[in-house]
Amino acid sequence: MKGTSNASWALVLLLWLVSISGAWGQEVSPSQCQDEIRRGIGVCMAVVMGQPPSAACCARVRATHAECVCPLVTPEVAAMIDVDRVKKLAEGCGRNIPPHFKCGSITIP
Repeated sequence: MKGTSNASWALVLLLWLVSISGAWGQEVSPSQCQDEIRRGIGVCMAVVMGQPPSAACCARVRATHAECVCPLVTPEVAAMIDVDRVKKLAEGCGRNIPPHFKCGSITIP
């Protein structure tokens, strides 16, 4: 079950990385955040299995607000993530990640 948890956190980070451009400053309720993350994990699970993000996954991550995901990026989560891989996946969805962007416990190189 620990692998499933790690996979979920990897998807949460993917959602965060793809959503960072232009998503700050909008009012988002806690229930909306939970829904966005749940939906993202649902449509992006294949990414954990090594597949590239699908069109549906990319669409979902573009709709996810950074405010929902950044608080979840703890040191424990950061230790489970290959940030370079996630950055490449995010760029594959059409999002550029600004250099030295910091969110939670991760700073993008």
